[in-house]
Amino acid sequence: MNKNMPSILQEPRVSLLGNTALLFEAPGEFDLHTQMRIWALADQAMDWPSVGEAVPGMTNLMLIFSDPPRDIEAFEHKLFEAWAGGEEKEMKPREIEISIAYGGAGGPHLREVAENTGLSVADVVKIHTAPAYTVYAVGSHAGYCYLGGLDSRLFLPRRKVPLVSIPGGSLSIAGMQTGVSASAGPSGWHTIGHAEISFFNPERRPPALLGPGDIVHFKVESILS
Repeated sequence: MNKNMPSILQEPRVSLLGNTALLFEAPGEFDLHTQMRIWALADQAMDWPSVGEAVPGMTNLMLIFSDPPRDIEAFEHKLFEAWAGGEEKEMKPREIEISIAYGGAGGPHLREVAENTGLSVADVVKIHTAPAYTVYAVGSHAGYCYLGGLDSRLFLPRRKVPLVSIPGGSLSIAGMQTGVSASAGPSGWHTIGHAEISFFNPERRPPALLGPGDIVHFKVESILS
């Protein structure tokens, strides 16, 4: 197995989060079809009387109980049955183009990523801007989007020593994912660029710029040394 690839579950896995929530982890490939099944499962679970909130993550689903089920095994069985149904949810995506200043002070790890992948800086930027990325989930912090679609030539493990803080708008990659930080905070990813865009504004409706299923295109604003 490629050391940069996450392990793939063969069967669904459930973990209780105290007595107020449950985490469902999906088996199978890390791809859009798996994520579409997560979105569909979230919709189904919201119709169950014991569920107050369903929060899709990256190939996982957190269910927050409004009234914790008395028979948790029966609840888990119902969850597994719903997953086995294989329903996928089709989204009506919005598309957004985001201009990125690659490298420089806003992308301090661009050259390091090039060295670790055996690519030139120009090729890293070209490869990174080529795909149409899909928002798989929104989380980590308000407005942050986990994007699927990163080219496998850019797969890298997380940094051994996380950064204490990166500014909002930082574009980073790690593992099979890429994303732009909506606000300042710590990060264990490789920061390769910066965007001047607001991903979250509490006065906006909806506050988050993007949601699950939306499509993101990255455009080169500049490549800085």
